[in-house]
Amino acid sequence: MESIKEIYKIGHGPSSSHTMGPKKAAAQFLSNNPGAHHYKVSFYGSLALTGKGHLTDKAIEDTFEGKHVEIVWEPNTFLPKHPNALKFEALSQQSKLLDEWTAYSIGGGTIIDDFTDLKTTHIYPHQSMAEILDWCNNNGMQFWEYVEECEGKEIWGFLENIWEVMAGCVKRGLKTEGMLPGQLKLPRKASSFKMKASNFTSPFKRRSQVFAYALAASEENAAGGLIVTAPTCGASGVLPGVLHYFRKVYRVEKEGIYKALATAGLIGNLVKTNASISGAEVGCQGEVGTACAMASGAASQLMGGTINQIEYSAEMGLEHHLGLTCDPVAGLVQIPCIERNAFAAERALAHNTYSLMSDGRHRISFDEVVDTMYKTGLDLQSKYRETSIGGLARFDAKPKR
Repeated sequence: MESIKEIYKIGHGPSSSHTMGPKKAAAQFLSNNPGAHHYKVSFYGSLALTGKGHLTDKAIEDTFEGKHVEIVWEPNTFLPKHPNALKFEALSQQSKLLDEWTAYSIGGGTIIDDFTDLKTTHIYPHQSMAEILDWCNNNGMQFWEYVEECEGKEIWGFLENIWEVMAGCVKRGLKTEGMLPGQLKLPRKASSFKMKASNFTSPFKRRSQVFAYALAASEENAAGGLIVTAPTCGASGVLPGVLHYFRKVYRVEKEGIYKALATAGLIGNLVKTNASISGAEVGCQGEVGTACAMASGAASQLMGGTINQIEYSAEMGLEHHLGLTCDPVAGLVQIPCIERNAFAAERALAHNTYSLMSDGRHRISFDEVVDTMYKTGLDLQSKYRETSIGGLARFDAKPKR
């Protein structure tokens, strides 16, 4: 498995697969062809169907700033390797093809092409939760200690920076009001939720607080703010919402947050390695479901759970999102995405409580539910996998009077 640094990527929303990935690919192609007279970029499949709502064209135009670039939308053409495909062409003044490259944005900002799969540097010797549990039990270590063993002590400086960006994202989201960009004219809710939460008493107060924190991060992502993929932009509100909750309500030390991030990153890494975190490939179960698994495991660790209880909590996080479709209204990462982040954060707290009440033993393993999620995603009709033509995306979601 690769480094958890590939799970946590800092960038601007609203989508890791539709914004961060294409922007990264564009920069790579431009650096290889800086002297072309003009360029052509074609979007296929899911990128074409929801690209405008996800600001894919803007990400490309920003990267090619000062250059002439033609953008072509091919929503009815799906390339076989992945639904999120885009082709770059560098052209001479006479429109002679100088170079071309087809890339695939497979989720979390990661790019592959037709000639090479993931350029992965494997730093983890194990690729399944079962193997990691065995190693931890045999060596008397926690998941975060396993991460440190494989990544080195420098991982803590990286995770400290990740937490600073996450915390900053939540704080900005709690203070900012007004409408989110796009045709839905969706108002931000995090600030009002936080205000209302202060008037409640426990446990309703605590539930309201985690809603507010998750909404804050998710709304910042929808507005194109600076966020951390966890594991994607579209699911970037779940883990920060839960960790901010523990920081504020339980006064957890920052070092505890960093360790929870290490464990959560390991969980997300396993899903990415053995299944997919791409909504275009497996639906929202791969995004919000994985984020919930990460947050559930992190919560159980912060509450003193054993590695088996943490595994159980993470398994529930993914299991109870099986079959979840990716159906963004108007192609925007807003409805139902933002609310899904808030409810996944609350579910994570419930999974934590449930797992801690058990001894960690259960019938369906984390590895089995990861495999099930992937197969379920592949079985979903394409219109339920981030194409914005099925599910809730059939409705225009205009405000009801």
